[in-house]
Amino acid sequence: MSAPYPARYWRTRDDGRIVCELCPRDCTLSEGQRGLCFVRQNHGGAMALTTYGRSSGLCIDPIEKKPLSQFHPGTSVLSLGTAGCNLSCKFCQNWDISKSRDMDTLAAEASPEAIARAARRHGCKSVAFTYNDPTIFAEYAIDIAQACHALDLRTVAVTAGYICDAPRRELYAHIDAANVDLKGFDDGFYRKLTGARLQPVLETLDYLANDTEVWLELTTLIIPGFNDDEAKLRAQCEWIVEHLGAHVPLHFSAFHPDFKMLEVPATPPATLRRARAIAREVGLHHVYTGNVHDIEGDTTACPSCGETLIVRDWYALLEYRLDAEGRCPSCATPLAGHYDPRPGDFGRRRLRVVL
Repeated sequence: MSAPYPARYWRTRDDGRIVCELCPRDCTLSEGQRGLCFVRQNHGGAMALTTYGRSSGLCIDPIEKKPLSQFHPGTSVLSLGTAGCNLSCKFCQNWDISKSRDMDTLAAEASPEAIARAARRHGCKSVAFTYNDPTIFAEYAIDIAQACHALDLRTVAVTAGYICDAPRRELYAHIDAANVDLKGFDDGFYRKLTGARLQPVLETLDYLANDTEVWLELTTLIIPGFNDDEAKLRAQCEWIVEHLGAHVPLHFSAFHPDFKMLEVPATPPATLRRARAIAREVGLHHVYTGNVHDIEGDTTACPSCGETLIVRDWYALLEYRLDAEGRCPSCATPLAGHYDPRPGDFGRRRLRVVL
């Protein structure tokens, strides 16, 4: 195994231990010790990223699966992750990757240049850092993003947004679109079910929406009995409208029993529909439902005249009525997001990629 990759975002304490400054956890590490994320380690008195250049797997997905509904619809995205995570979500639905402690599962050696070339070779529009959170492999993600941009590929971060200010600015200078999990709108929920706090996530959202050109969409996984309170959902949506803008798409996704919450029932479709109705009442223009079959909840409409613009069935485009400039054909209102003169036609496929 190659030597660990020198990482950034850390400082040395007077007692010789090092403190990780990547995320708000501020993990303090003795020699050989790893942070909660598992992939950042004190190696010889300096921080090392143990997963640099190694991927837990690569797949080509529809961009709508990230989910991103208003970022080059219908196109394909090369998706990759590593092991580990800096949150401890009891409801994690990728726990076999994010909670991996077996480095042997990282079978694929994947240089940034090889990843970019693979995406280009397979006709992908973009590369997504997903499956686990790119925050914890920020240095690797930045290098991949630079290799992608050199080949005119877009980059996508699927993230919980739990990151400190300096690395946040460095990472998102290289990202074109992000879907951020706003897991709930209550700090107690965050502390109890994710081991994190809400405020740093809100700071990331505010930064992305107001200080960058990153295209932003949000996802909230609705867990029955935990974050489905209608008053809190309304407060969350009001905050989004006030701080991020009514144009920012919000996805309400259905929970299914997994990891440490096997006793919690799946989200009823009616709960998702009610959450969507609340968000629309508050004033959000684009609200979607996920992990369920709901064509209405997958439809994009013009916020000005109400014209149906994009109809989806799961991840496949059924109708696409935007003009070549990404505008409503009825009232010429530009639709927020990023569009091509013609939509992609990748559909629902999922393809494994071997470098």
